[in-house]
Amino acid sequence: MKVIGSALLGVDRARLWTALQDPGVLVRTIPGCERLEAVGGDIYRMTVHAGVASIRGVYQGEVALAEPEEPESFVLRARGQGAPGTVDATVQIRLSEVEGGTRVDYDADAVVGGMIGGVGQRMLNSVARKTAGEFFSAVEEHLLAGPVLVETAGPVPALAEVPIFAEAPAFPEAPAFPEAPVFSEAPLSPAAPAAQPGQVFTRPAPPPKPAAPSWSLLAAFGMGAAIALGSAVIGWLLGRSRR
Repeated sequence: MKVIGSALLGVDRARLWTALQDPGVLVRTIPGCERLEAVGGDIYRMTVHAGVASIRGVYQGEVALAEPEEPESFVLRARGQGAPGTVDATVQIRLSEVEGGTRVDYDADAVVGGMIGGVGQRMLNSVARKTAGEFFSAVEEHLLAGPVLVETAGPVPALAEVPIFAEAPAFPEAPAFPEAPVFSEAPLSPAAPAAQPGQVFTRPAPPPKPAAPSWSLLAAFGMGAAIALGSAVIGWLLGRSRR
């Protein structure tokens, strides 16, 4: 199966390159990815929950980032297997600067086997494009998170000297002003340190859903009880009318 597509992201190419090489970003943005474990040499063991239609399951496998040409292109190789079937893919990824951001072109060759391979190439192609779109959207959203301000020490410009006239008493020396903090904008995506073999990256757990307030539960219970009681009364009245 061959999948070719592109995406436009509103971030500069250097920052996008850094994000696509960072396993901490990838585990948060690859749809269904639950875990990445560094093996060494830009190779990671992965756990991904994925599938097509009702054929879904957990895949265990490896993903490797190879042939880097910073910041223009690299190759992603992935293979995995699970209950739904097997996947072996090679993806050529190219980054090019465009007005307002970066264009990503991908060219993937994949071999799919097992139950998921019987779904049909047209559906598999559609799902692959949808998944790629979700991934690049998640990366863009991650990189466009608000800037962070950090505090650094910096001197305040010296005050101009006040002229002193001979006829007037000298002014006392002004006390020194303390250095004021100067805020500078920190880069959003500094280069990630190289992952060490055995280092594990996991997707953060989603925030817990707020519990339903007690009054809503009581209201639902009361409504159900009222409906049941009303039905019983109507049945009783109908029974009397037939007598």
